Amino acid sequence: MKRYTPNLLLILTFTAISAHAQNLPSLLTEKNINSTFSILAYDESAKEWGIAVATHNIYVGNSTIYIEPELGAFSVIAETEPRYALEGFEKLKEGKSIEQSITEVKNNDKEASYRQVSGIDARGNVFAFTGKSLKYWNGHASHFLGKNYVVMGNQLADEVLSSMSRTFENSEGTLAERLLRSLVAGQNAGGQISGKQSAALVVKGSKNEWYNQIDLRVDNSQNPIGELQTLMDYHYGRIRLNQALYAQRKGNYERANQKLARAESMLEGWNGMYSRIVVAHITLGNKNDAVKWIKKGLAENPDWSVNIPAFYFLRNHPGMEGIVKSESFTTKDWESALGMLSNLGRELEVIALARGLIDKKIDSSYLNFLVGRSYFYEKEQGKAIKYLERAIEMDSENIEAQDLLDKLKS
Repeated sequence: MKRYTPNLLLILTFTAISAHAQNLPSLLTEKNINSTFSILAYDESAKEWGIAVATHNIYVGNSTIYIEPELGAFSVIAETEPRYALEGFEKLKEGKSIEQSITEVKNNDKEASYRQVSGIDARGNVFAFTGKSLKYWNGHASHFLGKNYVVMGNQLADEVLSSMSRTFENSEGTLAERLLRSLVAGQNAGGQISGKQSAALVVKGSKNEWYNQIDLRVDNSQNPIGELQTLMDYHYGRIRLNQALYAQRKGNYERANQKLARAESMLEGWNGMYSRIVVAHITLGNKNDAVKWIKKGLAENPDWSVNIPAFYFLRNHPGMEGIVKSESFTTKDWESALGMLSNLGRELEVIALARGLIDKKIDSSYLNFLVGRSYFYEKEQGKAIKYLERAIEMDSENIEAQDLLDKLKS
């Protein structure tokens, strides 16, 4: 019978228990090694830097992505060491090249053979290295430098990096869209031989406001790249929806309907956005489609019913039977109903409904504010002041009523 040393028995036992959680180099070296692949790139026209990455471990976006717009970006994988980015940015600030910035950190790193690092500077110059120890791991470990981008990874199927590179170079669209297509191509080419568990995509630009920055992360999933695609769709779907509403306000109904159709396909499943989709359909005269999305929201999420009072004005529309139960409305519900009518520019309906509610002793500071605001929009200043003053009497902290009243009296 074959005899094993105690240390080898321990390794074999631990390997059997943990084989699905870690890769063999991690077990033998007691290092937090991840089989990972990433793409780092720069979009010169948009002035954006971005990184997309996937791994078989959890929350890959936590330690592998570092971007400072107008300075550069670093992707740090395998045995992750944040110093490559933190010190690398400082060296870039000193005027050193991206190669110098990475190499100088590497020269002071005793475990550089376990690292994989790529970097890009403010002008799109790139550099990367793959630690020499990575070649002994299962699968393929390497990197490829392209124009304004780098792909790299370890423990990969053979065609992963070439597929990522080819896809990125041949893709059109925003930097984020191109990065994600590249990541998908890498996964479709075999990805990591040990599987997949998390993915992330970050894009930051020197011209971007906070709401235009992209920071998407799937920290633990059987289909992380698929879920990352869903998050990307939500990001751009909300933009398309806003574009639809803007086009409608400008009277461009053909463009508005086109953008809305695209938004609908991208926002499927994010029922928090369904109310805005309903409003878009209402403003475009698509009441049947609006009702469809109301029912969809209720079917997907019972708590979506909190939005129903806002659509009180649809109570008599076919298909809404039994959905709008105004007999059980609270004062807050009526405020939602009035607020939506006002948002749709139906101020005379707001005034008529609100005055009827007040006659029934359904009253509040905010309700009076809404009536006052509607009279303001209808250019009836005296009546507007009356209801705004009453709103403030009921609640001295009603800042919206006070601001509008000050505007009327100034």
